[in-house]
Amino acid sequence: MKKTYLATAVLAAVLALPGAPAFAQSNEIVIGITISTTGPAAALGIPERNALDFVPKEIGGVPLKLIVLDDGGDPTAATTNSRRFVTESKADIIMGSCITPTTIAVSAVANEAGIPHFGLAPFPINEARAKWSVDMPQSVPIMGKVVYEHMKAHNIKTVGYIGYSDSYGDLWFNDFKNQAVPMGLSIADEERFARTDTSVAGQVLKLVAANPDAILVGASGTAAALPQTALRERGYKGLIYQTHGAASMDFIRIAGAAAEGVIMVSGPVMSPETQPDSALTKKPGLALNTAYEAKYGPNSRSQFAGHSYDAFEVLKRIIPVALKAGKPGTPEFREGIRQAFMSEKEIAASQGVYNWTEKDRYGLDERSRILLTVKDGKYVPAM
Repeated sequence: MKKTYLATAVLAAVLALPGAPAFAQSNEIVIGITISTTGPAAALGIPERNALDFVPKEIGGVPLKLIVLDDGGDPTAATTNSRRFVTESKADIIMGSCITPTTIAVSAVANEAGIPHFGLAPFPINEARAKWSVDMPQSVPIMGKVVYEHMKAHNIKTVGYIGYSDSYGDLWFNDFKNQAVPMGLSIADEERFARTDTSVAGQVLKLVAANPDAILVGASGTAAALPQTALRERGYKGLIYQTHGAASMDFIRIAGAAAEGVIMVSGPVMSPETQPDSALTKKPGLALNTAYEAKYGPNSRSQFAGHSYDAFEVLKRIIPVALKAGKPGTPEFREGIRQAFMSEKEIAASQGVYNWTEKDRYGLDERSRILLTVKDGKYVPAM
């Protein structure tokens, strides 16, 4: 595990080893964060970790102690990290992880323990996970709708699908069936691949043979560039759509010329400069990108950095409310956070404006999405 040091706390693997001392519970708020800084999901987890450089050191006059652990994209490791947050760190809040399968695992632990949980990847929130979990990324139905509307506007009728052979791939394929098919679109072919695969040649050959009007790629991180590149190499000329799981500069870097013309749904943090001044997402988006690119280089902005950064934008609003209910480290404080998730409205952040309810644990609307394309190696608004 790579050691990470933040201004808010010393973040090191040793903090979570068996026998490590428990943290004080009366004068600090402990936040356990499990993300994938190694493995196939590192392209998502590293920006999420990096964004923690720019979050508050304290909220409501109370210091924040962040404990960041790497789960490598493995649900078992994410579960282990989360249990350490509960039993050893006595965390008040848990965040993570950065891909759907690991986020499901973290949510299960948080809801079992009764600890507020911020998901940092789109994941299905069923009744068992609804009490203590909220999700920072945009839900697949919110993002899917604008994709399918773009398809309809461009006279697309048949769509080939290639996505991960896991819960993220399922989310997008099921959403297509639920939303796009009633709109008159149809699936020409469905293919799947694993996050760790290094080739999708067989799947791409089948997609090209099916000759759909467009192709939707249900993948995330740098692996989303694999089918993009393979499709263009095999001569596919139709539109290729990518999800918000691929929205980063790394996608362009890896896909290269094959990225040109892609249609990618994204959160507004990828292009706050093009938003009107009235957009509530513009100011936090500019703040994050300015700080992030000053430290990590020009054009290093990322959809994923916005997820972890925005969790703290939310905490700025809800922690002062929760502190009225109890002190950090107590059940009353955790319940206060849970209630504040729903009582606080119009929480502006870089990726959207949050309005959670008991039934809606995603809390975002159309203000949380934009459509981008790649032109001359840069993201620009799609038409």
